[in-house]
Amino acid sequence: MLTRFAVANFRGFAHRIEWDLSSPGSYEFNAHVVKKGIIKNGIIYGPNGSGKTNFGQAIFDIVNHLTQKNKKPDYYQNFVYGGNPDLQVKFEYAFDFDGQSIEYGYSKNIYGALIDEVLVVDGLQVFKWRVGELKIDEKQFPISKEIKKNIQASSNNISIVNYLHSTFPLAEGHYLIRMKGFVDNMLWFRCLKQNEYMGFDDTSIILDEYIIRNKLVNDFSDFLWKISGQKFDLVSRRGVNKMLFFRVEDRIVPFDVVASTGTQSLKLLYFWMKQMERASFVFIDEFDAFYHFRLAFEVCKRLFLLNCQVFMSSHNTYLMTNDLLRPDCNFILQNNQLKPLQKCTEKELRFGHNIEKLFRGGAFEV
Repeated sequence: MLTRFAVANFRGFAHRIEWDLSSPGSYEFNAHVVKKGIIKNGIIYGPNGSGKTNFGQAIFDIVNHLTQKNKKPDYYQNFVYGGNPDLQVKFEYAFDFDGQSIEYGYSKNIYGALIDEVLVVDGLQVFKWRVGELKIDEKQFPISKEIKKNIQASSNNISIVNYLHSTFPLAEGHYLIRMKGFVDNMLWFRCLKQNEYMGFDDTSIILDEYIIRNKLVNDFSDFLWKISGQKFDLVSRRGVNKMLFFRVEDRIVPFDVVASTGTQSLKLLYFWMKQMERASFVFIDEFDAFYHFRLAFEVCKRLFLLNCQVFMSSHNTYLMTNDLLRPDCNFILQNNQLKPLQKCTEKELRFGHNIEKLFRGGAFEV
């Protein structure tokens, strides 16, 4: 699981900003949103322009860096904080895999090219690299002097993590295999009409075709009914294999013609929820942009029951309730800082408190 992430000099973040998921509060309610002492689910709030989208995308730099999964074509545009275009962007990740601690950090230049890289496992440095310098634990990874010299002199910015993972035979459960497996299954997406995402898969999907091909037409109809109260008699018309249709009395019309923008957004969410069964970490940006506030609540309830870590950004303070999460799982992003609610006030927050009302009343300061 991801336990901590920090980034500095990325886009609108002039200074280092850290997100700590390893220090949950001592709340006894909604215990399912914390797993093994690590926050599993949460929502990030913040004013327009505070950096919610940028922060979510920054977390997924590691996907661009270590995998061949899907990437945003414009990700490296405006990559470095505009006030310091000549400086590097620094990324820090911390993971916990069944009690084994992994700290991984690296820096990139304005073009997204690797500058340095370091890996620490259970407090011991495995390697540290930058052009012209490589320090590595040769008991774990015995490499010849010639190869070491070539790596030190290399200018093609190959990740040492990827090199070690692909070169050395590693035992099942090795920390490099677990870290790479986690990163391979990270997913960022926007729940909008356009399917924009990073990580996880690298193939294009036509949603209607996916639902029809996998015989999920009735399941998708049931999903819409249970989560939003909308009753659709969906059919896949014979001879048309890539489109869902909706039966209106004695007529058959394309589903996308009658579906609202919010309902089409639910179709995209439905697809991704089917994939999340094998996801490790999910961040949904603007997840409720087209949702009624009660629908957003029902969507969250479903997402937070999944086994993977699931987080999202939102402006919908109706979701800021102890009936859904806890004060340690609601985060405020503002002024280059990201804090959970209980660290934004000296007031002791309990289950009976209306934290949305407190928030609207200005009780929390970042």
